Amino acid sequence: MAPVPQSPLPGTGLFVTFEGGEGAGKSTLVRALAVRMAESGYPVDVTREPGGTPGAEDIRALLVTGEPERWTAATEVLLFYAARQDHLERRIRPALAVGTHVLCDRFSDSTRAYQGVAGGTGPALVEALDALVVGSTRPDLTLILDLDPALGLARAASRGGHEARFEARAVAFHGALRDAYHQIARNNPDRCVLIDAAASPPDVLEAAWQVLSARLEARKNG
Repeated sequence: MAPVPQSPLPGTGLFVTFEGGEGAGKSTLVRALAVRMAESGYPVDVTREPGGTPGAEDIRALLVTGEPERWTAATEVLLFYAARQDHLERRIRPALAVGTHVLCDRFSDSTRAYQGVAGGTGPALVEALDALVVGSTRPDLTLILDLDPALGLARAASRGGHEARFEARAVAFHGALRDAYHQIARNNPDRCVLIDAAASPPDVLEAAWQVLSARLEARKNG
């Protein structure tokens, strides 16, 4: 594998990731924040994981469809990082390098929480691949949408769709997932902010915008 490029220099694009369990409202929030950013004059690119590039979207289809036990958690980690490598090389790093702010619906913390903790692989495989693939291109800010798993799963079921492989996991899996995100937030207080996803969509948007706009201003003035 080729050496991992260095992250963009200070003053270029802000890399923001969005995390949370099923049905937390990440995609809705990302779109709303992108509109606010564009209205405020910030160049922004909205993307997602797994996916974001044609190759990574092909891998996404393998991961989010089919029976819950289609892959082991370790195999999922390998697939996620294959998709992430392509996503970083072809989309995220080029955007950041020219000063575009990137909003990414899920990133490495999802792999830590879903496969590393709830899936039971532990941190060793995830962190080894993260060091190799992500390198220094780490998020500047991560907004974690916190929601009771029962409510999140009910929301997810109401929207339907065929990408429901992870939603079909046992309730205990989703409880472990929420705990994992709380631990990630505690371990990374400078990067991670918990957002109450049980609030109304306008309140969620305002809470997230307060955090994000402050970081954008700091980057602009830095």
